[in-house]
Amino acid sequence: MSLTTSFPVSASTTIAAPAARKTSRPGVLPSLTPLRGIAALWVILYHFTWQYFPQLNSEPFTQAIAKGYLAVDLFFLLSGFVLTHVYLTSFARRVTPQGYRAFLAARVARIYPLHLFVLALFLLVEIAFARGFPSIPLEGPRSFAAFFANIFMLQGLEAGELSWNYPAWSISLEFIAYLLFPLALPLLWSSARVVRSLVMLVLLAALVWLAQSTEDHLNQWDGPLALLRCLPEFFLGSLAYAIYRSGLLARLFEKDLTLLLAFAGVGLAMHVGAPDLWAVPLFLLLILSAVSNRERAAGFLNVRPLVWLGDVSYSIYLVHGFVQYAMGRLLPAFFGSDDPGLLSFDWSLGLMTGMLVVTFLLSALTYRFVEVRGRSYMRARLKPRAART
Repeated sequence: MSLTTSFPVSASTTIAAPAARKTSRPGVLPSLTPLRGIAALWVILYHFTWQYFPQLNSEPFTQAIAKGYLAVDLFFLLSGFVLTHVYLTSFARRVTPQGYRAFLAARVARIYPLHLFVLALFLLVEIAFARGFPSIPLEGPRSFAAFFANIFMLQGLEAGELSWNYPAWSISLEFIAYLLFPLALPLLWSSARVVRSLVMLVLLAALVWLAQSTEDHLNQWDGPLALLRCLPEFFLGSLAYAIYRSGLLARLFEKDLTLLLAFAGVGLAMHVGAPDLWAVPLFLLLILSAVSNRERAAGFLNVRPLVWLGDVSYSIYLVHGFVQYAMGRLLPAFFGSDDPGLLSFDWSLGLMTGMLVVTFLLSALTYRFVEVRGRSYMRARLKPRAART
């Protein structure tokens, strides 16, 4: 079982029985896959409209699209939550070298096939337009140095200089969280509840400091501050799973009204442009109320289109960066300029719609033929030789 939240984790959409909260066996987590799908759609609307086509700026009407970068924060929280659910039995007491290697092998198999495939697409298109290797620089964005940084998942440490596919900065930082996760989980889970509560307060304090030092702009993606954004949110998601598992406030979180209020709170906060920091507790409330819901709202949330969107969310997240890059390469040939700000509203809307369609079509293909098959292949290859035999 895996979840991609930048991203690389997936949760089943089957609604679990209330007793599932008390079992230590990895089971289903309802409603989190649709949340990932909604987050993926949110982030590509942000990149394709507010960030790329200024004529489509919706800020005069709502701040919700302009806040789309916060979808990444939801991904980080979801990853910590789901991975704790999946690996709690393995790592709650201690982590063995074999268990650690198996965990990393599963994470590599989940992330790398699609990441390397999309990276190869970037390289091929860059070579085609640059007419050969000599035109690709040695350093800087879309350089040879950046290419090898992406191979070793280091691009997130300095994304401004090491990016090819710019959304991939977050999966690089999340991979760092993966390296720490099996080591931290036994310490967190074996601690008393009061200790876990103190750790949660420390993580929240780190995010408060980040918000204050950046004037409440959590969209930190380049350099050390990006790591300070990722790690506290990932482990806050892990600690939120302890709340879910304990059954604390379960009767409240099970209600339709709680889930509806959580969605309304997130939607209203994004619409009015509330401080970025508010998103973290609101997202945690949304996750807990979605996964705990035992009434009718979860059924509406788990409709087939949203489940499909969540299934392919990792492909959407990585592929849409390539689609935007390809559009930037094609604009000069058709419009004489690579500046999308010079286009009319009608052209901007038409091209953005086309980019969305192409993203969904490519994502459906890469999910089936790259993600799923690549994951199976890499898992088989990364197994110890004795296990393969």
